[in-house]
Amino acid sequence: MDILKTMKERRSIHTFKKEEVKSEILKQIFTYGSYAPTHYMTEAWKIKLYQSKGRHAFIDAIITSYQRIGMIRRDDDPKTLRMIDSMKDFLMAIPHHALIYFEKDDDPIRYEEEYASVAAFIQNAQLAAWEYDVGMLWTITPYMHDPQFLAAIGLNSETTKLAAVLQIGYPKKVSRDKGRTPIEQKMEIIEE
Repeated sequence: MDILKTMKERRSIHTFKKEEVKSEILKQIFTYGSYAPTHYMTEAWKIKLYQSKGRHAFIDAIITSYQRIGMIRRDDDPKTLRMIDSMKDFLMAIPHHALIYFEKDDDPIRYEEEYASVAAFIQNAQLAAWEYDVGMLWTITPYMHDPQFLAAIGLNSETTKLAAVLQIGYPKKVSRDKGRTPIEQKMEIIEE
């Protein structure tokens, strides 16, 4: 494994093959993710992994949330029903959905430390996945901020923070390298 090469070559994946990733590979990916820096060794990250038939309840909770927050209308108009069917088809075409979450801490510094650690866990998992030819898309979506969505999936919005939803599968298409801004444009060096 050439970690520097993987860091440069990894891409966010938007379309996936239908084939599911074997559970053992997913466990390996998330095990590598768990080697992220973690303050006080709390390993705050937790995962809800929706796959196979388990995706149905998850997707229904998303649709209900989007209706509740006004992103999808609540009517039987054919256009609305087509939109819902299209969204369900799109989400069902993704083999695995991993909700990454952690328990909130009342101390704002500890909260930020935990959030940073969970973000590092997610990036480690993405890099490990790439080594297994598995792609991911790290998403932040409106339903993640809907307390009733969290309740529908068995989490308490008062005590739990959803950090991300990872869409996971074997890439159908890999986007080209779009490059990065030269670091000199992002870095200020202070010597005195």
